Amino acid sequence: MKKIYITFAASALLLSTSCKKYLDVNTDTATPQVTESKTLTPPLFAQMERGIQFDARYLAPLIQNWGFVSGGMTGEIHGWYAGLDTTGEIWRTVYYGLGANLGLIMDDAIKTQQYNFLGMAQSLRAWGWQTGTDYYGDLVLKQAFEPNRYVFDYDPQAEVYAEVVRLANESIANFSKTDGNGTVAKMASADLVYKGVNAKWIKFNYGILARNMNNLVNKSTYNPAKVIEYADKSLSNNADNFLVPNNGLTSADGNFFGPLRANLGNYRQSRMIVGLLDGTYFTGTTGVVIDPRRANMITASGDGTFRGVNPGVGDPNSAAANTATTAVANPWGGLNSTNPGAGTGKYLFRDNAGFPIMTFAEIQFIKAEAALRSANPTLAYQAYLAGIAGHIDFVSGLGTAITTSQKAAYLASTAVAQSSGVLTIRDIMLQKYIAMWGHGFVETWSDLRKFNYNEGDIKGNNPYLNVFVFPPTFFLDNSGKPAQRYRPRYNSEYIWNIDALKKIGGDQPDYHTYKMWFSQP
Repeated sequence: MKKIYITFAASALLLSTSCKKYLDVNTDTATPQVTESKTLTPPLFAQMERGIQFDARYLAPLIQNWGFVSGGMTGEIHGWYAGLDTTGEIWRTVYYGLGANLGLIMDDAIKTQQYNFLGMAQSLRAWGWQTGTDYYGDLVLKQAFEPNRYVFDYDPQAEVYAEVVRLANESIANFSKTDGNGTVAKMASADLVYKGVNAKWIKFNYGILARNMNNLVNKSTYNPAKVIEYADKSLSNNADNFLVPNNGLTSADGNFFGPLRANLGNYRQSRMIVGLLDGTYFTGTTGVVIDPRRANMITASGDGTFRGVNPGVGDPNSAAANTATTAVANPWGGLNSTNPGAGTGKYLFRDNAGFPIMTFAEIQFIKAEAALRSANPTLAYQAYLAGIAGHIDFVSGLGTAITTSQKAAYLASTAVAQSSGVLTIRDIMLQKYIAMWGHGFVETWSDLRKFNYNEGDIKGNNPYLNVFVFPPTFFLDNSGKPAQRYRPRYNSEYIWNIDALKKIGGDQPDYHTYKMWFSQP
């Protein structure tokens, strides 16, 4: 019996081992069933970039970063795309690309006491809510990630703004903790932007807070002192810029704006950016002051003249016969629709160019605006010059190097305010437009709307007058009004959640012209 028992036990052990090995064939180490923060993190940055860049094809013509080769493009005339998910990619980013993934990271980070991952997830959630609400207005906030729910109520923009503040501050608190199990080494490989450096994430959070407060210039609750405080704690130089990296080797890892992906062939640089970089809108005369950034950012026509398209009109020189002479360049630097080919392009439109989510220059212009609004022109002027200089340095690293003498000459020119006593909101906002061109689409649109495009803000500041112009005609549903928001993603909201949309007027043909809460008194 003893021998039988030993034999049986040995057989049972062998059987259990064999069964375990057999069952192991269903375990894929490349796709773990238990989610960990470090495995969920890397794709998040691509989702941020994707949402902004996809929708920029329609928003960029509206804010006149660039225009369409032919006139009447729906986005360019402030219209909306009925029955399509066009302009819905930022929605997808907020609720799907980041979405539940951030919730899983938060849960795992709390369980494992990795407070740096928790802070990162909260920071990206704050960024998503801020970007989403500035783009769409009211959002599904409180019920967004509730399980087993098929209908979702919308929350007002004021509540979304408050949630951004709460999350950014909680993120700062978590990145400031010295206990727990979160280390730079554990986060560095997953964090493609800041490599696990807590101090840089804290600065990014303060940048979000600065954006949030500085959009509220028309409200009695606007606090320029807080904006300045946030800016001072935010990005300190270009080394702090939030840049999403792109390898640019294949279409799978290339910049969406690069020649390899071929998404910008039908777009043309705008008259507005050409007029800013050739000094027209600063000096009143074309060519008196040429911005040293111009050669890196935009491209001359074949005859050497820099041209740009007007909104809703297109390029009158787009005929093939004009390609080598008067046709307007596309963002890659190709004339007409010419794709210069993989590995080429220019500025932020190269295959391997990183995509900016936030930059030092932006923060300095936010600070300059807030300081001037708080009657501190000296501080405003310092930030204004720092913003220009910082962006010149940024552009210099993305093409032909801009020399110290070229930079100094421009800062001393009539295109730049030469003292704090003559500095205006217009000076600040037009330089900010240049610094945000090609990447800060949503933030530029927020600026345009808080100044009511070319009508001015509550204080009478009107920086875009005679610079930003509307298309000859608006989209039919607009009733003569400019766009103030985009509609939520069609495939999810207009098909499955239409009753909730009706409560906020989302079913109305002119809903996209309803003014945002943030831009109103």
